[in-house]
Amino acid sequence: MRNASLSAQSPGASGSVTVRWLALLALCSAYLQGGLVKLLDFPGAIAEMQHFGLSPAAPMAAAVIALELGASLMILSGRGRWLGALALALFTVAATFMANRFWQVPVTERGGVMNGFFEHLGLAGALVYVAWNDRRAAK
Repeated sequence: MRNASLSAQSPGASGSVTVRWLALLALCSAYLQGGLVKLLDFPGAIAEMQHFGLSPAAPMAAAVIALELGASLMILSGRGRWLGALALALFTVAATFMANRFWQVPVTERGGVMNGFFEHLGLAGALVYVAWNDRRAAK
């Protein structure tokens, strides 16, 4: 079974599989929500790309939507989970260094931005762990 990282080996396995899948859903929730919001408000997604200086904005917005939704579905379905998780981890690190440059904001605003920076690094770390676990389970 390709979904080896979700297969369980012990009694009560179905509950364990459900909990693991719900944990993956929670991990992907920001990307699912972000991708859907951008998809439903494409002009807003374009404006967001322009805000961060990404161009051409429309193709970049489309690529971000495809990445957020596609990689999340890969993680949740178990098909290419490691690849989807690594893609989201790299995306998250790149976006974090673009959007949460706490070292460049006034000291009075630094706390919140710094918190966001490290929360996103933690999210990227969790995604790398998912990728590593999936590759290890496949061996």
